[in-house]
Amino acid sequence: MDDIESQIYGWAKDYAEKNNLKLNSDYDIVVQAIKGLSQNKREYGIQYCGCRQVTGDSKKDKDLICPCIHRTLDIQKRGSCKCGLFVK
Repeated sequence: MDDIESQIYGWAKDYAEKNNLKLNSDYDIVVQAIKGLSQNKREYGIQYCGCRQVTGDSKKDKDLICPCIHRTLDIQKRGSCKCGLFVK
């Protein structure tokens, strides 16, 4: 992992702990999600969810900043957010 990926992984781990969630037990899913977040952080300067389409409109895209606005409902319905990073 590079510095940005390590930083985002640490953030995700802390976020999960503080919000009564866990990171997915499937290491490959976690790595893929972290890589997507890291790529968006490099490209846009913001850690947009890698599983959502960034439009370029900052007002619309603010809902896509991880943890995105959709995560709570996704976790309730499927047991995980769309990208699978956070699980109940």
